[in-house]
Amino acid sequence: MDRRAAIRERALRDLQQSEVLIRDGHFDYGNGFHGRVYLNPHQLFRQPATIWRFAQDLIDLLPADLVQQTEVVAGPVTGGALLAHTIAGLLDSRRSLTHPPCSFAPFNYDPAGGFALRPFYRRVLEGRRVLLADDVRNTGETFGKCKALIQAAGGTLVATVEIYDRCEAVVDLGVPNIALTEYGAPENYRAAECPLCKSCVPVTRF
Repeated sequence: MDRRAAIRERALRDLQQSEVLIRDGHFDYGNGFHGRVYLNPHQLFRQPATIWRFAQDLIDLLPADLVQQTEVVAGPVTGGALLAHTIAGLLDSRRSLTHPPCSFAPFNYDPAGGFALRPFYRRVLEGRRVLLADDVRNTGETFGKCKALIQAAGGTLVATVEIYDRCEAVVDLGVPNIALTEYGAPENYRAAECPLCKSCVPVTRF
């Protein structure tokens, strides 16, 4: 087993043991669908050491050129912003002291159904190479919305990264995507047709 495969295997085991990745529950995803698998961001971010550990493992999977060329790490506040902030700080620890420091930019949630970028952070992204981070990739639509904001601000997206990829992406952003771990989730169900509900299995609460 090569080093990258070993990192991913260990990460999947650690995510389950720490109850960050739960594979046998009954979850209401809040979008009209239910399913058995969930990445619990509350458990992931509850202890700083946990997110630092997974962020370092994720950086270990990045190609060396991405580590060197990334100028800003950005992420949505719905799950990726804290990961992006942690990665930005840890990237600087992997580079020489003379290397320009890495910046961070969060995308705020827009109640209208998308994301927004404050004017201050638009200036941070202008003319910069941006690594986009999130805790989980589902369809890839969140990454797509954030990419549009990066481009509108004059930045260039160089890659996307996430802790957990559900292997359901339908959006191709035309840049590399690096996941710490991949786990193809079982079928999701429309809430009205959910067999777990019909079997009276209670929805998992946190």
